[in-house]
Amino acid sequence: MAVLGTVAVEVFILVAALIGIAFAVLQWYVVARVAVISDAGGGAGGKGRGGGSGDVLEEDEEEEYGVDRLAVEARCAEIQQAISIGAMSFLLTEYKYLAVFMAAFAAVIFLFLGSARRFSARPEPCAYDPARGCRPALANAAFSAVAFLLGALTSVLSGYLGMRVATFANARTALEAHRGIDRAFAIAFRSGAAMGFLLASSALLVLYAAINLFGLYYGDDWGGLYESITDYGLGGSSVALFGRVGGGIYTKAADVGADLVGKVERNIPEDDPRNPAVIADNVGDNVGDIAGMGSDLFGSYAELLCAALFVASISSFGTEHNFAAMMYPLLVSAVGLLVCAVTTLVATDVSTVECTDEIGPILKRQILISTVLMTGGVAAVTFLALPARFTLFDFGNDKHVKNWHLFICVSAGLWAGLVIGYVTEYFTSNAYGPVRAVARSCRTGAATNVIFGLAVGYKSVIVSILAIAAAIYAGFRLAAMYGIALAALGMLSTIATGLAIDAYGPISDNAGGIAEMAGMPRRVRDRTDALDAAGNTTAAIGKGFAIGSAALVSLALFGAYESRAGIAAVDVLSPRVFVGLLAGAMLPYWFSAMTMRSVGSAALRMVEEVRRQFDAIPGLAEGLATPDYATCVRISTDASLRKMMAPGALVMLSPLVAGTLFGVETLAGLLAGALVSGVQVAISASNSGGAWDNAKKYIENGASEEARSLGPKGSEAHKAAVIGDTIGDPLKDTSGPSLNILIKLMAVESLVFAPFFAAHGGIIFNRL
Repeated sequence: MAVLGTVAVEVFILVAALIGIAFAVLQWYVVARVAVISDAGGGAGGKGRGGGSGDVLEEDEEEEYGVDRLAVEARCAEIQQAISIGAMSFLLTEYKYLAVFMAAFAAVIFLFLGSARRFSARPEPCAYDPARGCRPALANAAFSAVAFLLGALTSVLSGYLGMRVATFANARTALEAHRGIDRAFAIAFRSGAAMGFLLASSALLVLYAAINLFGLYYGDDWGGLYESITDYGLGGSSVALFGRVGGGIYTKAADVGADLVGKVERNIPEDDPRNPAVIADNVGDNVGDIAGMGSDLFGSYAELLCAALFVASISSFGTEHNFAAMMYPLLVSAVGLLVCAVTTLVATDVSTVECTDEIGPILKRQILISTVLMTGGVAAVTFLALPARFTLFDFGNDKHVKNWHLFICVSAGLWAGLVIGYVTEYFTSNAYGPVRAVARSCRTGAATNVIFGLAVGYKSVIVSILAIAAAIYAGFRLAAMYGIALAALGMLSTIATGLAIDAYGPISDNAGGIAEMAGMPRRVRDRTDALDAAGNTTAAIGKGFAIGSAALVSLALFGAYESRAGIAAVDVLSPRVFVGLLAGAMLPYWFSAMTMRSVGSAALRMVEEVRRQFDAIPGLAEGLATPDYATCVRISTDASLRKMMAPGALVMLSPLVAGTLFGVETLAGLLAGALVSGVQVAISASNSGGAWDNAKKYIENGASEEARSLGPKGSEAHKAAVIGDTIGDPLKDTSGPSLNILIKLMAVESLVFAPFFAAHGGIIFNRL
């Protein structure tokens, strides 16, 4: 028997989630103590002079700023407010579209699942005991629709909170960079931690509350309860898809337009206030890399928890109603919050950044420390919550498992994530050979730069895929599909730390833009550039974690889909399956083509507008006139909202069309093909983009003799690097990260609609 009882499990999960929220509020409070001064004396979300930590710029620094010191501070507050208003406007408009989608798709869920049993209000035979009656199909359909809406709303909240944190922190990071690199790093990282803990804690708390509230109706019908709870993950990933795609199109349209005209054609610095697209570019960092990324990782987190819970519900945990064992995935997540809190304190209160070269190692240590501590935490909760021996469902067979087997499953995913993180860093950081080779290739122009960057992305797939394969084998060998779900959980068990270092990058990027536009000293921009360069690598690491966990959770959901759809085995030699396999392998390329083209067409409009303003506004190039920032913001907003619909529809409709028209076997092939193909494309796209980005920064920073020989800014090698970075932007920030949502969203959607497909699917193939 397990040591922990039901009450202890309930209390521990609840307390851990509340501690996570309290820790996020603490980080927010520390960041808020940095004042942002406005021309009215209290600024844009700041406390004014004398508030919090006092003056951001001390009186003994007044000589450097002269009479313009207060004007520079006021300008920072003004820019922060403009970025915040632009990001908020976009999100509110996007959420209006999504509100219609959420209501419509919730109705689809209710109609499809209800019609699978002809909207029966009679009790259904229980999965674990057919002689007993469980809740009717009509109730399951209704609760599934509610769970979908709950997941979607939590995903919306995740994106919104992330955006608010980022826009609150960007100017504060820029102002603290004036006082020292250590202060700027602490503010940026604390801000990322506030976002990470808010999202991870709220996801755990809402899911835990939903299980208990739904349980009031379902009682001991755990099969029906966790079937309906699965839609919580579907709702989260559905919103995340549109958030990632829409935000990615927004930010990359602005970024590409700003870079091509500003840096290549006009030879002006990045984030120069003369560039009309500069505000749109900084807004894009928040709506794409923060709000979209927050919704994305929330979706991954929610789906893997739902996948693990559903698979467990059809095992002995569910049939024996062992609550402590059933809640094992939530217990692991709760331990992860506590571990991440300790890990964060190491970065903010134990370690100090003395110089720019220490930023990357401190961030990298966060991943290592959290992995080591989490291994111990998983061991403790495994032996306290699980019985020594138990039985799991394994495709119709009983699989006898020991509790330490599950510890190995979680640990396999946890350490595979660490391997993926380090491999990603090696291929995307300019501290190592691959990115420096990409930078050297710029000597002979943009073409060789593109060739080298693609090669780096393709090569980076090898070790990451082997790490994922090892975690899959260990998980399946020890605990069947439940083991694979736990491996995915292990990979994202330290999600709070992952989100912190992921959000840190865009916050630092925004801080650099604000420093440039506000006219702060060059040394301030040098510090923010150093923060941003490290952030580019950590963002790539975050994408690697998301993609790897998506592969694992998709496979677990695939197994659950087979069980729920009544498929005994998937035979790839069957024509029905092979047709789906080929079509599924094609979908990531179709999806990538749509998103890349969307970015390209939006960027084309942005380039034309920026060129028009430079030609039409007298004195703009000389800094004597103010650009029309609002028009560029409107171009990105309109393009992203319009262009996100088609890729989203492709992902959402593919399982519905395949399952309804061609049947459950063809859909199984579709899911397998999309999984295998999508993971490879996503990793290579993300890492190629990261390599191009940091190759450009390697040349711009001139930190070594080799880098200085390739520069300075405006040199032919630098222009070639900018072109490579521009090509990589939609790959690493739009198509690549969106693909992980594609593979897991299709899997969870197929699982949700499996009863309908099993009852009514195969309209075409059943007649041929």
